[in-house]
Amino acid sequence: MAASLNPIITLTTDFGQSDGYVGAMQGVILNICPSAKIIHLTHSIAPQNIWAGAFVLYQAFSYYPSHAVHCVVIDPGVGSERRAVAVETRQGLFVGPDNGVLSLALAETTIRQAVALTNPIFQSQKVSATFHGRDVFAPVAAHLAKGVPIETLGEPVTDLVQLEFRTDLEAGQSRVIHVDHFGNVVLDLRAQDLPDPTAVTFTSGNTTITSLSRTFADVAEGELLAYVGSSRDHIEIAMRNGNAARALDLQQGDVVQVAWE
Repeated sequence: MAASLNPIITLTTDFGQSDGYVGAMQGVILNICPSAKIIHLTHSIAPQNIWAGAFVLYQAFSYYPSHAVHCVVIDPGVGSERRAVAVETRQGLFVGPDNGVLSLALAETTIRQAVALTNPIFQSQKVSATFHGRDVFAPVAAHLAKGVPIETLGEPVTDLVQLEFRTDLEAGQSRVIHVDHFGNVVLDLRAQDLPDPTAVTFTSGNTTITSLSRTFADVAEGELLAYVGSSRDHIEIAMRNGNAARALDLQQGDVVQVAWE
């Protein structure tokens, strides 16, 4: 992919904002690509939560220009045998650990090529065993933003690690894949998966929601509702002006029962 006159690099990490980790990555990027516009998708992913990082990237990447480089560092296997990869797609370039954190986004676009990051020329001179965000992923993202061809970064790979949605409609089960800042519960179920959206019910514990609403104002304050969310038509459960995850005691990975009349 050729260099852009307006290089964009997005950062998604579990580093938080109280330490210097994000700042160190920014410094590395700007030394290599001073004109880069750095966009912080989030640094508030719960530590080591690969699924949450994957969902946030999946939720946001397609709204960026196709030359953007998306650098993701949720990396509990840092320093191990897990691969570091870069992936070129129709809708941008992706850099991160090959642990599935890129896979939900990659499934929504067309992969053109992927490489393992084995060429040390495009990494820091000294690579820490515990901070590949600074020493591997940030410099690679910056070089890609400058127009370095992806094939120069390492050897081609085709067997990228995949995360998969696990809804089992035959068993009437959908799983929570994300809980957002408001306590809205996102299911690994999309509107197009529903055989009959007009007659669906959702049950968690002793609570059943008997229909799909259009928006929060369709129910009274404090009431629960299910609706087609803004993130790729995933079904979400919310409480109007409240926290559905807390009310239903739901967290990522939990099961919600789905049924049709």
